[in-house]
Amino acid sequence: MRRHTLTAAGILGLSALVTLTGCAGGSAEAAPAASSDPDAPITFATTPLGDDPAANPVTAFAELLREETGREVEVVDVPDYTAVLEALRNHHVDIGFMSGFPSALAVNTGEIDSIVAWEGNGEPVSTCIVLDESELQSFDDITPDTVVAFADPASSSGYFMPVAALHEAGLEKDVDYTALFAGDHFMGFEALKQGQADVSCTSTIFPGMAGTDMFPFEEGDTRSIGVSAAMPLSVTVLADQQIAADKAELLKEVLPKVFVEENAERLGAMFSAIEGGAAIVDPSEELFQPFVDIAAIADVDISDLG
Repeated sequence: MRRHTLTAAGILGLSALVTLTGCAGGSAEAAPAASSDPDAPITFATTPLGDDPAANPVTAFAELLREETGREVEVVDVPDYTAVLEALRNHHVDIGFMSGFPSALAVNTGEIDSIVAWEGNGEPVSTCIVLDESELQSFDDITPDTVVAFADPASSSGYFMPVAALHEAGLEKDVDYTALFAGDHFMGFEALKQGQADVSCTSTIFPGMAGTDMFPFEEGDTRSIGVSAAMPLSVTVLADQQIAADKAELLKEVLPKVFVEENAERLGAMFSAIEGGAAIVDPSEELFQPFVDIAAIADVDISDLG
């Protein structure tokens, strides 16, 4: 892992392969919890998103968190979801941001806590896109030969939700269509662009970024053939269970103040990901049950991984 201050490249763990039982095993020897030192930095694990620090929302998030708390913020770049969860579980960092399904996974291990979550906005979180010239017009046109690219098996918007949407349309993975795990959202776009996939399922936020590095198509190059349902929670902040109590309480107070409309432009995709939902401090385990139910459609049992 590479640790530095205020210059991370990453966001929300949108691009990783999680071995679901990997976070449920025995923990490494626990490091002592941080003291109540008011100068102790807040450490934050994140996965790669882009290469331009000036346009990277994690840099803005770290700056805003430093302004609100008066503490330094150290951002630790890690390669994927697994590494974020392991960094939390093994007490190497204080917090990490996750979408709903990996959060449900983490909470159900009993080894990681969610301290803040944001409600979903009731809108579809996933869309399955095709090139504009594709013959596919809707899910009804998908056949067993149709290659559908997903981000990876741990992505809420890039796998779980679209798989559930396809299931609702009567389509089962590797029976009624051919699944391709691209590795992340961006590789899914490339698979579509290069003709390796007929459909790419991703977050609904990306097509609105046409013409940018976040979505490598021009407006009108792609169109949606179907969308998913909404999620009850959009994003959660997961925390090390040994985080110092004063630091945890400070984060619970400050994080909802950071993710406000006046910071939307600075936070970019990080703000978009919370979908404008209300912040929930100390979300209950019951709020994660819908994710367990949807995961079962994808033949993944995250209900009891502890």
